[in-house]
Amino acid sequence: DFDEGRITVAGKDIQEEALEAKRQFCYVADSPDIFLRLKGIEYLNFMGTIYAVPVEKRKEKIKELTEKFEIADALNNKIQSYSHGMRQKLIITGALLAEPKIWILDEPMTGLDPKSSFLLKEMMREHAAKGFSVFFSTHVLEVAEKLCDRIGIIDKGKLLFVGTIAELKEKYASSGSLESVFLEITKNA
Repeated sequence: DFDEGRITVAGKDIQEEALEAKRQFCYVADSPDIFLRLKGIEYLNFMGTIYAVPVEKRKEKIKELTEKFEIADALNNKIQSYSHGMRQKLIITGALLAEPKIWILDEPMTGLDPKSSFLLKEMMREHAAKGFSVFFSTHVLEVAEKLCDRIGIIDKGKLLFVGTIAELKEKYASSGSLESVFLEITKNA
């Protein structure tokens, strides 16, 4: 509970429309080690049920995404038999089934092969180009520099900067890479 103001997610008030607000975003954790005793398809159907994705649409999205990520052939296997990268692809697929407007991804490229990493970055760009939001964390600053319209720099739990890369370089009088600016900012933080 809070004393004043409102919080909305994609226009849905979190107190008045809590479930609808939660359906507006997805979250991919940095560790894909969940529900290991389920088969991949069971996990995806579970996620589809949670997000109230109609069965036919769910089947289409599962087919589309698992073929893109090249894990369709493994869906009848238990998740515990998957490699880390396969688990990551499955978790991402489950999160995207409901086509949420807001994606929150914690180190989403960790464990992905180069092809899947490229695919995910393309999907992130396409989602943002449609006017939706993608929040993701990364320690690979070159990825942030190439992919992000706006960045936030966090060091030791403290938010040091939010803005565009151009604004960051202007503020810190730097023509260097995001990595060099990050090192400069955080050495005095």
